[in-house]
Amino acid sequence: MTEDNEEFLEEEFSDSQTSDFDDENKGLYEHFNITVDSKQEPLRIDKYLQIFRQNSSRNKISQTCRAGNVVVNNIPVKQNYRVKPGDQISVLLAHPPRENVIIPQDIPINIVYEDDDLVVVDKEAGMVVHPGFGNWDGTLVNALAFHFQNNGEKSDLDRVGLVHRIDKDTSGLLVIAKNEYALSFLAKQFFERKTKRLYWAFVWGNVQEDQGTITGHIGRHPKNRMQMYTYVDGSQGKHAVTHYKVLERFKYMTWVECKLETGRTHQIRAHFKHIGHTLFNDERYEGNVALRGVNLPKYKQFIKNVFEVLPRHALHAHTLGFIHPTTKKELYFESPMPKDMADAVKKWRNYLEN
Repeated sequence: MTEDNEEFLEEEFSDSQTSDFDDENKGLYEHFNITVDSKQEPLRIDKYLQIFRQNSSRNKISQTCRAGNVVVNNIPVKQNYRVKPGDQISVLLAHPPRENVIIPQDIPINIVYEDDDLVVVDKEAGMVVHPGFGNWDGTLVNALAFHFQNNGEKSDLDRVGLVHRIDKDTSGLLVIAKNEYALSFLAKQFFERKTKRLYWAFVWGNVQEDQGTITGHIGRHPKNRMQMYTYVDGSQGKHAVTHYKVLERFKYMTWVECKLETGRTHQIRAHFKHIGHTLFNDERYEGNVALRGVNLPKYKQFIKNVFEVLPRHALHAHTLGFIHPTTKKELYFESPMPKDMADAVKKWRNYLEN
C-alpha cells in the first residue's frame, strides 16, 4: 500500500491579516490515496478504510461514501464496494487535512436558516471566517462552535463544517454543515459549481459594457505576494472565468453583479483590477485612493467621506442557492445590501444629483 497526503486542490491563500480567502471555497481536498496491495482479498471498502484510518469511524466512512467522495479508479463508490488488488482509492473531504483547535466563543452572528443538517449565516464584514495566523479567535467558526455547543447539537463532525469561505472584509451568505454527510454532499456541489451564487461589487470607473466576461488564469502576483494576478497568457495560475452585469453607474464608480464560473482566490478582485476597474476601497489592490474622477479638492473630500462610511472593499455575497443534502430540495437565500454599501450608494447618488 502507498499513501499520499497531498491536498487535492491548492492550499488556501493566507496573509498577515487572515487565513481566509476570497470568493470561493477550495471544494474538496484529497486527504489520502491508496493503491490496494496485490495480495488483498475482496473486502467492503468501509471496512478496508477503517483498518488503515483508525481515527475514522465506520459511520464517517459510510457517510463519505454516500456523498460520493470515496473514489475508486476515478469512479465514486458506495460503502459496500469490495476492493480488489490494484484499486486506486482516493478519499476527498471538505476540509484541509490539517485543522486548528477551535475554542467556542459567545459572539453574535446572523443566522438566517437552520435545521438538523446545516445552518446559513449572513456574515458581517470584518469577521474572519476561520482561525489562522493573526486571527486565532473571534472568528465565525469560534462563534458557530459556541452556538452548536450551547444548543446541545450532536454531530459526527469533529470540527465546524465549513463548506466554503469568504474573505474577512467580504460580507454575505455562507452555508455550514452540521454532520459529515451534509458536509460532503454540500462540498461536492460547490466543487462541481452547481450552487447559485451572485456577488455585488462596487468597482472604480465606468464599466463600458452592460455585461461581459473576464477570462484569465489567476495566480500569485509576480512581485507582490499579497496579491493575486491575472495571467492572460495562461503561463501561471489556474483558469478563471468571471461573468458580470452592470446594475447601476455612478460615473466614476460602477455597481456590478458577478457570477463566478470558477472559484479562484481573490478572483473578483484580481479580474476587475486586470481590466482597470479595481474594487472600490480595496486597500490590498490599491483601490483605497481616488482612481477615477476629477482632480478637485471637493471631489477628493467626497471620496474620503465615502471611504469613511464604507471602510472596506466593496464586495458582498448576495445570493446562495443549493440542493439540501437530506430533502434534495433547492434552498435559496438573498442577503440585502449591507448598510455600509447602501450608505455609499446614497452618497454617490446625491453627489451626482448635485
